[in-house]
Amino acid sequence: MKQLILTIFILFSANVFALSDTSLVTRENKLVDLLAILRASLTDDEKSNNNFIFKEYLFETLHQEGAFKYPFSKLKSVGFIDSPDGQLRIVNWNIEQEDETQKYYCYLLHIDSKKKKVEYSELIDNSFMLPPRPDGVLEADNWYGALYYKIIPVDKGSKTVYTLLGWDGNSSMSTIKLIDVLYFSGDAPKLGSPLFKTKEMTYKRMFYEHSKKTTMSLKYEEEYDRIIFDHLSPEAPNLKGFYSFYVPDLSYDAFVLEGNKWVLKEDVIGVNKANDPNSYVYVQNERNGKVEKKEIKNKWINPSDEKAPGGGSEHIAVTPEKDIQNPAAQKNELDKKASKHDKRDPSNLNSTLGKDKHRRRRKS
Repeated sequence: MKQLILTIFILFSANVFALSDTSLVTRENKLVDLLAILRASLTDDEKSNNNFIFKEYLFETLHQEGAFKYPFSKLKSVGFIDSPDGQLRIVNWNIEQEDETQKYYCYLLHIDSKKKKVEYSELIDNSFMLPPRPDGVLEADNWYGALYYKIIPVDKGSKTVYTLLGWDGNSSMSTIKLIDVLYFSGDAPKLGSPLFKTKEMTYKRMFYEHSKKTTMSLKYEEEYDRIIFDHLSPEAPNLKGFYSFYVPDLSYDAFVLEGNKWVLKEDVIGVNKANDPNSYVYVQNERNGKVEKKEIKNKWINPSDEKAPGGGSEHIAVTPEKDIQNPAAQKNELDKKASKHDKRDPSNLNSTLGKDKHRRRRKS
C-alpha cells in the first residue's frame, strides 16, 4: 500500500513538474531522483511501476528544446549515445529482473533532414516472442533488446545507415555482444541490413554469445575502418554449440569496411594505439633533493645497438617448438653467434672486467 501511495505521489509530482518547468538542468535533477528510486526497487513489480514513471518523465524531457544536445551526465546508468554525424541520439537503459534476465528500454532521437526537426521513436523489447538470434529485418515494436554503446555511420547509396555495437546480459549463464544496423524508412526505424559478409554468406546482424565468467572485446577502430573482436571457442571440443561455455581464445577477427559492406577478416593482429611521442617521469634533483617532473622521448631502444645503454649483444628469437625439439642444435647456434663477437677463450677472462687474466709475453 505504501509503495502504491508513493508511486501515485511521484507520478502526480512528475506531471505537475512537466507543466511548470522547462529547465533541462532542473529536469535532469528530477530524473536523477526518479532513477535512484528505480534502481533501489527490489521486486519486479516495483521496478516496473517505478520505471513507468521514470520513462514517461524522461520522454517529456527529451522533447524539451535543446535536449538533443544536452549531455544528461548525471544519469549514470542511462546511456546517451550520439552518432559522429550528429544526426542520431540513442537513449538506452536496462533493468535486471529477479531471474537475472534483462529488460531493455530505448528512445531514438533522429534529425529528419527534410523536415529539419527531431523525430522521436521508441524500440519495444519483445525478446520473449523472438528466436534467440533473429536474422530478419525488425520493426521498432519487435526489438530483441540490448544496450548500445557505439554508433558507426555508413554511407549506403544516397542514405546513411548506422552500424551499432551492443551488449545483452542474456541469462545467468551467458552474455551476448552484437553488431546490428539501424536505418530509417521515412520516420520509421528498422533494424537489420545485409552488410556483414563472411565466407559462408551475408548476414543482417551478428550475435556472439559467450560464458558469463569471461569478457569479450568488441570495438570499432576508426583509424583502420574495422570492428575488431575476440574470436570465441568452446572450452572443450565436446562443448561445441553450447555457447554458455565459449570463451576468447586469444585470437582476433575483424569486420573491415569495404565500400558499404563489412567484410570478415580472420586472424587479424590487434594493434595498440600510437603513444604520445613524449612521456613524463618524476625524478629527484641531485642538487636540491626535490622531486621534479621530467619530459622524456617515447623511443624504442634496440638492445643490439652498440651505442644503447647495456647494448651491443645480439638477441636471438627462439620459438617454443624449436627450443623443445632440438635443444642441442639451439645451443650450437647460440655458441656460433657468440663467437663472432668474441674470439677469446671464456675460461681465461676476468669475471668482472672481461679482460685476459694473463698478459701475453713480449717477443724477444
